[in-house]
Amino acid sequence: MSKEFEIAREFEVDATPDQVWDAVTSGTGGWLWPMEPPEPREGGRGPWGSTVTAWDPPHKYTNRLEGVDENSAQTLNQLDYTVEPRDGGRRAWVRYVHSGIFVDDWDNQYDGASRHTDFYLHTLREYLTRFAARPAAFATFDGPDASRAADAFAAVGRALGLADDTAEGARVRAQGPDGQVLDAVVDYRNPYFIGLRTDDALIRFFGRNHWGAPVGMSIHDFAPGADAKGNEAAWQGWLNQAFGA
Repeated sequence: MSKEFEIAREFEVDATPDQVWDAVTSGTGGWLWPMEPPEPREGGRGPWGSTVTAWDPPHKYTNRLEGVDENSAQTLNQLDYTVEPRDGGRRAWVRYVHSGIFVDDWDNQYDGASRHTDFYLHTLREYLTRFAARPAAFATFDGPDASRAADAFAAVGRALGLADDTAEGARVRAQGPDGQVLDAVVDYRNPYFIGLRTDDALIRFFGRNHWGAPVGMSIHDFAPGADAKGNEAAWQGWLNQAFGA
């Protein structure tokens, strides 16, 4: 049965309001995934065919999409960002609200969306404080069907060479594709997600098996000349191997 939902988060970040604004309007490839920048006016076209319903740079941006897709789990989707200066404009306070209507399986859909929100907004803060305004070579892909299993995400930590008690903030030498060893910081870790930060990249692992989907990966590579397709090919092979595919 269809039911409305709202997911709201607030945080402060060591970035200016203008930097936050750029990240959420034109720099989404650095922390989420690349999207067409919105047409800069109320009533303009937003990402995925949405409509810009609020546009007040760098303070307020809202886009709204109705009738998302006849096969979608949603019939309404709205994203709202409010940005205010802190410390004389050197820092910013951000309020993010994701709302809409889920069609079916409401509890599972809400749980997945809520947990993904926390990970994505954490990645936004990492991007703003470490890589702001640097172009990103972005790649995203899923693991094999075996990664849908209820306990599948544990295989990702093992393949990376992380101990079960390796916590957020730990510096690690993670096992990457083709025998590559990554000097990285575990910037995010819980039973649902793992985030690794290197000097030039944010590497994200999504335990979407918890919601009936395959384990996923995204790579935001900020190195000069980074090769998104090369990253995808290498890490797709690594992810498949982690699940014996």
